[in-house]
Amino acid sequence: MVRGPLFQENYNPQFSGHETFPLRYGWLKKAFDRVAETENQTENRAACWDDDAIARFGVGKNMVAAMRHWAKAAQVIEEPSVNAVRTAELGRILFGNGGLDPYMEHPATLWLVHWQLAARAEKTTWFWAFSHYPAINFEREKFEKLLERFGKDRGWSPVASKTIKNDIACFIRTYVARQPSGKTGHDDALESPLTELGLIKAVGKKDGFRLVRGPKTTLGDGVFTYALIDFWSRYAPNASTLSFEAVAHAAGGPGRVFLFDENDVADRLAALDESTGGALRWSETAGLKQVVRNINLDEVPALDWIQMDYGVNTGREAA
Repeated sequence: MVRGPLFQENYNPQFSGHETFPLRYGWLKKAFDRVAETENQTENRAACWDDDAIARFGVGKNMVAAMRHWAKAAQVIEEPSVNAVRTAELGRILFGNGGLDPYMEHPATLWLVHWQLAARAEKTTWFWAFSHYPAINFEREKFEKLLERFGKDRGWSPVASKTIKNDIACFIRTYVARQPSGKTGHDDALESPLTELGLIKAVGKKDGFRLVRGPKTTLGDGVFTYALIDFWSRYAPNASTLSFEAVAHAAGGPGRVFLFDENDVADRLAALDESTGGALRWSETAGLKQVVRNINLDEVPALDWIQMDYGVNTGREAA
């Protein structure tokens, strides 16, 4: 059984880049707009993130670096070379002219951003937490020790405990809203839009948390279909079928990333035929539970499917 990218010998873990700032409201749109303004230049990276950008964003240098980090991690922008920055397809679909959700007001956008962060191994803590952490409840300190131990077992280059600690703190603040207090205002308590997904809840004492498994009523069929195809294209791109086991339990798969129970996965897969117009079909023939595709993964853009969640009729039919 494929154990996932964290087990590959050449895997390079990442525990930094966000400057300890979790994703905040408005950051992705601001970063996208900045890149869009300058991408007609051949080498525009400096123009995107220089002192002028700091002044325009109205934030410090570290926060600009964080905005760039989150925009890249969310696949809103991309850096094809050392000196160039470009808008990415997802960014253009969401935030470009006539974009589906320029102000991130739709839950589909939040689920898409979560998928980009947690389904790809580039953000080590995110991927490990959703795909490899072996329990539902966790305490911050034990969580940190388990991740450190995982890295040592994998033979990763040593990383300072403080770096991992800061990354986990940022991870938690991405999904768990701070409670307003005398020192923390309401705006800071809701600093990350992904807190709205309710994927992680604070429980018990101060540093206790719970991964919230179960159905996700705000996750539409369009984003689920996109996630399934996106995962399929990495997990088994040449296969015409994908097993229920892979969808529900494989690292980086929809079952893990969306914190579904097996019944939730089964319900979603059973609805595929209708929601995709037969492009994807659930089959239980001869005791085999699997998704059958009637499309080529490299010919039908996975992102085409998200539009149905925004009320856009794509008119797609199975190939």
